[in-house]
Amino acid sequence: MQILFTLYFWLIAFPIIVVLTVIATLFTLLLIPFFPNTHISNAPAKLWAKAICKLSFIRLETNGFSHLSKDQSYIFVANHQSVYDIFVIYGYIPFVFKWIMKTELRKVPFVGVACEKSGHIFIDRKNPIKAKQSLEKARENLQGGHSVVIFPEGTRTRTGKVLKFKRGAFVLATQLNLPIVPITISGAYERMSANSLKITPGIIRMTVDKPIDVIQYQDKPPKLLIDDVWNVINENLE
Repeated sequence: MQILFTLYFWLIAFPIIVVLTVIATLFTLLLIPFFPNTHISNAPAKLWAKAICKLSFIRLETNGFSHLSKDQSYIFVANHQSVYDIFVIYGYIPFVFKWIMKTELRKVPFVGVACEKSGHIFIDRKNPIKAKQSLEKARENLQGGHSVVIFPEGTRTRTGKVLKFKRGAFVLATQLNLPIVPITISGAYERMSANSLKITPGIIRMTVDKPIDVIQYQDKPPKLLIDDVWNVINENLE
């Protein structure tokens, strides 16, 4: 059964996804000049992400969105199990937000162009100066009333375990006094891990925890906030 599904995905679903990627990019580029930073210009990407989940026979279970206010900017911090993390977050978080993503994604055909024009933030992890400039851009977005999403591990886990978090998002949160929202993704590693091209249909769960007020962490080492958020996500996975 697994072999049949893998053949279905790469021979049927994947070509459809490629076509949908081109279409979503074109519509995004058409809408951005007229509806910048709105749900309207974000709609093609959200529909694209949801379509990928449907074509992959991924079912999403969510809880915790009731903790959030649509009038508040947040820094969403999520663990990174699989490429499908991107699709479930993009497709199902009901906020206008900007991704903070690794600069290598700028080279992905169509996706890179759409992300750049949409104002998503590319961060060069190998260049501290450029990385700092990217965080400054994230600061501008947050001050402008938008939220941001980041995978603080910086890459997908190869074992299913949560990796060590990098500090950039947490420093940004304390500097701007903006709440951090831990997002726990579970089940995505089993659907498609970083070690394999095998796709397994099933359930992915997205748990949205209560926002963490960073004011209590002011004048304290960043590691304290980082460890607390890491523990929230790790405990959800246990």
